[in-house]
Amino acid sequence: MHLNKLSILLLSALIIVGCGSESTEQQNLVHNVAEFNALVPDLQPGDVVTLANGVWENAELLFEGHGTAEKPIKLTVEEKGKVILEGQSNLRMAGEHLIVEGLVFKNGFTPTTEVISFKKDKNTLANNSRLTECVIDNFNNPERHEPDTWVAIYGKNNRVDHNHLVGKRNRGVTMIVRLNSEASQENHNQIDHNYFGPRQNLGSNGGETLRIGTSHYSRTNSNTVVESNYFDRCNGEHEIISNKSGSNTYKGNVFYECTGTLTMRHGENTLVDGNIFIGNNKPSTGGIRVINGKQTVTNNYGVGLTGYRFRGAFVIMNGIYNSPINRYDQAKDAIVRNNTFINSDHIQLCAGADAERNAPPVDSFVENNIFYNENRDNLFTVYDDISGITFNNNLVSKNVVLINEGGFFKQDLELAENGSGLLVPVNAPEGVGADLPENILSKNDTGVSWYPKDDTDVALSSGNTIEVAAGLNALFDAVKEANAGDVLVLEGGASYPNTKTIEVDKPLSITSKGNQKAKVFFEKKSLFQINNGGSLSLSHLVFDGEDAPDRTGNSVITTSKYSMNKNYKLFIDDCDFVNLDVNHSYDAIRVYKNTFADTLSITNSKFKTITGNVVALDKETDDIGIYNAEYVIFKNNSFTDIGGAALRLYRGGKDESTFGPFLEMEHNVFDNVGFDARNKYNSAVSLYGVQVIGIENNIFNKTKGINMHLVVGEPIVNVLNNNFYQSDKLTVTGDQKYRTENLWEIDPGFAEEGYELKPGSPLKGKGTKGQDVGLLFDQ
Repeated sequence: MHLNKLSILLLSALIIVGCGSESTEQQNLVHNVAEFNALVPDLQPGDVVTLANGVWENAELLFEGHGTAEKPIKLTVEEKGKVILEGQSNLRMAGEHLIVEGLVFKNGFTPTTEVISFKKDKNTLANNSRLTECVIDNFNNPERHEPDTWVAIYGKNNRVDHNHLVGKRNRGVTMIVRLNSEASQENHNQIDHNYFGPRQNLGSNGGETLRIGTSHYSRTNSNTVVESNYFDRCNGEHEIISNKSGSNTYKGNVFYECTGTLTMRHGENTLVDGNIFIGNNKPSTGGIRVINGKQTVTNNYGVGLTGYRFRGAFVIMNGIYNSPINRYDQAKDAIVRNNTFINSDHIQLCAGADAERNAPPVDSFVENNIFYNENRDNLFTVYDDISGITFNNNLVSKNVVLINEGGFFKQDLELAENGSGLLVPVNAPEGVGADLPENILSKNDTGVSWYPKDDTDVALSSGNTIEVAAGLNALFDAVKEANAGDVLVLEGGASYPNTKTIEVDKPLSITSKGNQKAKVFFEKKSLFQINNGGSLSLSHLVFDGEDAPDRTGNSVITTSKYSMNKNYKLFIDDCDFVNLDVNHSYDAIRVYKNTFADTLSITNSKFKTITGNVVALDKETDDIGIYNAEYVIFKNNSFTDIGGAALRLYRGGKDESTFGPFLEMEHNVFDNVGFDARNKYNSAVSLYGVQVIGIENNIFNKTKGINMHLVVGEPIVNVLNNNFYQSDKLTVTGDQKYRTENLWEIDPGFAEEGYELKPGSPLKGKGTKGQDVGLLFDQ
């Protein structure tokens, strides 16, 4: 082939340009922190810094420079997904017109209080800058309640978009916009198209996914836009988003199975428009909560939301007259228009009304909305005066009990799935309800395309089934070799002696085959120790404590003594716990501080001859709203000759940012429980601060009774159809008023609505027939 002179010149020019570009890129490819630090001080507008592929261990990066709008300075990676910052790593960015993209933080935690920060120090911030396509994946401090923030936004005119943030487990907000100086106020920041992946229940305050502002600066405007983000099972606490500043916009976001609400906690002039809340009937899933002045809630859609009180599908709270800045400003001038809530359980008006929060909403409008739920007549709960809310042209299903004759009309709706699988009305009157797009934002429209959004948690009983032959420490060896999710099957009727404590650091199930139960013995202080990452399912087994050491404080199952930042699950079904009496204070299950169970379930099991407690979930004693377990289930069990309590469940403090604990206690038999002199609870069942209590159809035979202290919020308490034979009865104390209704065979003196339960003054209910007691302190 022959080339003319012009072609040769053009080809030479292209080669020169290509080599020049490659040369510049190579100059800015850095392989370690030292090379990075040497390059950054000389960065000029338009320069690019590229991190080389590989693991960057303990990398603390300060990316500082002054680009321009036309020529920003960029920090990127050689290949996206192949540059991993591990160990104690973080990033600070400061200056003007900076772009950071492609970083992945995992396998470690920040040595400071922020993983990615838009500041160098309090006086040197980042403005007009962008954080995009970065990943923070399970980058958690091992101390559960040691707080940190993953993304902290300071400065003005910054954009945070298309990032992937998943698996925050320790205390602290996932992403925050800070307003603690004038340089960060009126900031006009934009947060869009981010994927906020699953966040576990923290079991305390401080688990928000997104917060804009703080109480101290809450009467300052932020002017931040939060648009088109996907919140996937963000369950840290009941404020998924905590708005704590003024003039912010939340638009077109999707909340999928999030246990909590978009909360206008502080600040005025908030716009909440076109957001989607999908609950799928999961417990405690919520929608929107309105507080403060001049809030506008329009065109939002919620379906299958089950949360109540502060976590309802839609909530307007009571406030406080002349409220301190950190409490609750009265709701004023709210506009709630053209929203649709389908098959959602609770619309709460004047929520939180009490002696302090006694300022109901005023000058507010609720109009042209759809509140449709054919399965719930009492859809609306009104806690105070709603005369300050004007209701107009709101559609409800025909079964719903109206709270305002003039502001609602009843109509049957035909519901059909749209292109996104959401139930939407097809025959609603024009101008009523939300106007939804056919296809809503999906999680694949957010975050990054090169990093998976698959769930990484392994479920119990999802792995292989492995038969374990009987023998000394055979169970210990089998657990050590098993993989997450495996099921270990023991020989029915065989004995499994253990001389070592079995440490469980992954989800495992253990059972025995055949009609007979395998018998497990142990010589250490504890048989099982659930460590961080572990969960345990035990079924059809006998745990015999006769070989345990002659010392105090033994247990069959214990959690780690060290902080666990991963929640665990413990399921016990059809098991026998016997002979836990070699010395005093021998517990069946023992937990420690800074550990948290999503679920602790005991069903169809027998507990006999135990000198300590069956389970005491009471190690969080700081009284700041932290507790040890969310769902506690006792069903169809027998407890015989138990020296301590069958259950102690404790949640101290008056913080209202969490949901639980939840207790289900049904069809159990308590026989001679609680009489040991060391039983400091002086009861068979001791409950303090539990939020939802169901104690039904149990038998208490010659045993201590139930001691219940009601502390925070509006606990739902059902104690019904229990038999107390020669046993102590129910004792209830509290420090606020609760309504008593639906009393079942209670002395008339206890049936007065608004009976005040005073601290230290027990309310004892004795059944008229002397054997059954039922109380319902309801919301």
